Amino acid sequence: MNAAAPNPTVYDLLGGATELRRLVDRFYDLMDSRPDYARLRAIHAPDLNPMREKLTDWMSGWLGGPALYDARPDATCIGHAHACVRIDAVMRDQWVECMDQALNDCGTSAEVQARLRPPLAALAEFLRNH
Repeated sequence: MNAAAPNPTVYDLLGGATELRRLVDRFYDLMDSRPDYARLRAIHAPDLNPMREKLTDWMSGWLGGPALYDARPDATCIGHAHACVRIDAVMRDQWVECMDQALNDCGTSAEVQARLRPPLAALAEFLRNH
């Protein structure tokens, strides 16, 4: 985190690249291991490593850090990337709950969690298409 930054981004407050990757890894570890996230897990490929990379890169820019996803040759609009997958309210809620648990498990500060939860919920709702 850049201590001299007058207005740190959520990316900075989270702890930068290392903590973001830790959050994303925990999110996918939970999704992969918890039966209550089975529907969410089922829409992903068996190998979650490419998704770990993509979500980390996307969230980096979304949270105010480096725009890594935009530089990827496979970058696409997030809505378009999810349009081929049926995402209903149950799956939306599983995604939010899994991310909430990952934030808690990573020891993310209450301040950062408070700043992240509303836009994460809004993102999940935006991607809901059924």
